[in-house]
Amino acid sequence: MTSRILPHLLEPYLPSLPPETSLTVLTSVIGASTNWLVLRHLHALLKPSSPAAQHPAGGRKARRRGEGEEEGNGEDKEEGVDVAVVLVSFLRDFPFWKDGCSRLGLDLEAAARHGRFAYVEGLATPDGFFSPSASGPAVTAAIAEEPRHGQGQTSRQGGWRQTVAGLTGPDDIRHIIMASVEQLKSYGVVSNLPSREEKVGRRVVLVIDGLDFVLAAMYSNPRQDASPDAPWRAMEIKELVMDLREATYAAIVTLAADDPLIKEQETTLEKQHAWFALSLAHEADTVFSLRLLDTGAAKDVSGVVRITNRRVHAQDHEYLYHVGSDGGVRVFERGQ
Repeated sequence: MTSRILPHLLEPYLPSLPPETSLTVLTSVIGASTNWLVLRHLHALLKPSSPAAQHPAGGRKARRRGEGEEEGNGEDKEEGVDVAVVLVSFLRDFPFWKDGCSRLGLDLEAAARHGRFAYVEGLATPDGFFSPSASGPAVTAAIAEEPRHGQGQTSRQGGWRQTVAGLTGPDDIRHIIMASVEQLKSYGVVSNLPSREEKVGRRVVLVIDGLDFVLAAMYSNPRQDASPDAPWRAMEIKELVMDLREATYAAIVTLAADDPLIKEQETTLEKQHAWFALSLAHEADTVFSLRLLDTGAAKDVSGVVRITNRRVHAQDHEYLYHVGSDGGVRVFERGQ
């Protein structure tokens, strides 16, 4: 049976509250996209928190006790904990994520109005990071779609969708993402959240889709003071990730892992990409690796997802999955 929301086998790996300081890396290849997996991470993080929703039919906590601690890689959301998400997308626009989440029963705009969601446009708009004006100075700006008056801090800071008008380096990206993170963190101070939630504090989870694309795009937009093959790019983007991880509760990053980018390493860009992707994978607490079937295309199988978990007593798993035309996903063991 195809699941529109969370496939049963993946539930232990899609926590409503990831472990603190954790890094989750999702890798894809051409033909095996991570889009469906990112959508389900967003659903797990932003779905309404209630005892019934959090622990259906006895709860995930009871199920994990029966299966053993090695199956889980996250934490059950504490009572009163307020989780917010900053989604940064370099490859897809907001309507894509909005439509995908709506199919799972998640309204991103409603989450934004409640101060639980912020979106940073990385590419798709004329004012995105890699617009034709990318050679010009960076400008921080709020996108249109202002929230209605009186709905928390989003109305005070000019909107929950942000972008920059040009790119000169990772500092521009860091600046705008950090602004969104701080906006979500401070939402509880100016809104009418219960005092219990204010005491617990807000946990902001960062989701970055297509971060490796920044590396490739910066080779087509070199700095004036650097040669086209200068090695600073991968190092600066890695430092960007470290800074953003320090400012957030947990991070989820998607990367391309096609063989030409990882194994061949003939060009400078390929070497830089391989170093960046492998270094993040080695630091990650959990890696979801998507690939196509080794035996070729199959009608009822979209690809293979391998889950590598570095946490103590965790087990690695490999499943087959099928993404339906309606957005539903079926995850199953080999032979089923």
